[in-house]
Amino acid sequence: MELQQFTKQERRELRQEEKIKEQRQRKLKRLYRHIALWLLVALVVGGGIFGMVKLASRPASETGPAITVNAVNSEDWIKGNRDAKVVLIEYSDFQCPACAFYYPLLEKFSEEFGDKLAIAYRHFPLPNHQNAKSAAYAAEAAGRQEKFWEMHDLIFDNQKDWKDKQSTDEVFINYAQTLNLNLDQFKMDFASKEIRKKVEGTYQNGISLGLNSTPTFFLNGKKISNPRNYEEFRNVILQAINENP
Repeated sequence: MELQQFTKQERRELRQEEKIKEQRQRKLKRLYRHIALWLLVALVVGGGIFGMVKLASRPASETGPAITVNAVNSEDWIKGNRDAKVVLIEYSDFQCPACAFYYPLLEKFSEEFGDKLAIAYRHFPLPNHQNAKSAAYAAEAAGRQEKFWEMHDLIFDNQKDWKDKQSTDEVFINYAQTLNLNLDQFKMDFASKEIRKKVEGTYQNGISLGLNSTPTFFLNGKKISNPRNYEEFRNVILQAINENP
């Protein structure tokens, strides 16, 4: 029906209705676009959460890239049976809070599994930890007097007392005194080029493996993702022990 058949008033009302209809259509189109965008965001976020949950639900032994590490050698500090069939290698930083968290767990594993497990410590002092290298030098210097693990424990037990100090020399000398070390020998070794070279060597070895955080664990040569708690970590080690009787 043509507009001429309507009165002026009717034509105005009709045009007004058409404008209202067009406005509604534009609003609906905008609404549809927003709904589509929201659905897309929901899918992306939901997919990401699903992936994270799926990853977190997998055992630590099944996560992480397939990276292998060199076997223990005469330069490594070993707690437990050096000839054990199950070897846990830790790349660690004495100033790292996460390393301090795992330290007592490793102590428990060493006590529980005894000769069935060897735990090797390798230095990986992160550049952003200003006192990590000094702590590594102190542990190595104590190691030259057969007290590496004793110094290792003292350093971790008292991490909060030295981690933010401008200078840690006196702190570690006091630890050496607590351990009844020969202080002159300790001071000389603490400052020696040989110890600095060894610490730098293990750090560069970690870099060559693509490591960038601590602690990083290798179980029987293969990298594992950091277990979230004691029980999960224990189960991973126990499984390896059962598979290597």
